Amino acid sequence: MQPTCTRDDVDRPGLSDQPDDGVGVTLLVQLADGHTRHVLAAILTIGNELVSGDVENSNATWLARRLEGNGVRVVLTAAVPDELDRIVAFVRRESPLVDHLLVTGGLGSTPDDITREAIAAAFEVPQDVVPELADDLRARFHGAPEYAARWAALPRGSRPLENPLGGAPGFQLENVWVLPGLPSEMEAMFDHYAAELRAAVPIGSWRRTYRTREAAIVGVLETATSRWPDVRVGSYPSFLDDGPEVEIVLKSSDADALAAASAFIESELDGG
Repeated sequence: MQPTCTRDDVDRPGLSDQPDDGVGVTLLVQLADGHTRHVLAAILTIGNELVSGDVENSNATWLARRLEGNGVRVVLTAAVPDELDRIVAFVRRESPLVDHLLVTGGLGSTPDDITREAIAAAFEVPQDVVPELADDLRARFHGAPEYAARWAALPRGSRPLENPLGGAPGFQLENVWVLPGLPSEMEAMFDHYAAELRAAVPIGSWRRTYRTREAAIVGVLETATSRWPDVRVGSYPSFLDDGPEVEIVLKSSDADALAAASAFIESELDGG
């Protein structure tokens, strides 16, 4: 079940407010009213096997947790098949709405690996072979050098991303980060560049489980949401053999607001 009480962040400015080079540590933005705008991210996983349910979409879950640990709020996760038009439409629609769009999958050299082509089409640029990258891939993959060299055809203007575990390189184009679909390679590549995907202020969290029903505590949650608008308030019910319980989760980049909201909920619900 989805959280019953949530609070959206303030609106995100357009891409014109982002750094021109798209590289470097991202900072939270201090707005005129004193509130802090979160750094926002979306995650797109690509693959027929993900959409069909043949393979669990573990990459999206892993990335969402790591991004939030870096202080980046994930506002959308999605999976699309290996279809160029769907990938292009998603990237064009969603990348202007976030600070970072992370894309995984489709970086091999088989016919269904079309992510490089799709990102190039989304930005309306050609694919160019990066000569030094192609030479490096040929040197590393002696068994099939020309097969591996195909991975060096990146959308024009891309910055190649090192793959610490070998295989196809990723790339960054503006605010779009493209990572391999293989979980071990994706995780290693993300960790290699994690410092560039980190907000200045972490997202803190508080969670507590109460043996009650949501209906009995919704008033407390609504009050917390109203009093501390910079705190996201979520409630997650479970129905156990010995009765219901609700896990309450609070998250915020404002440590003082998080402490105040959690103290209020504890004072209202402890012993209940």
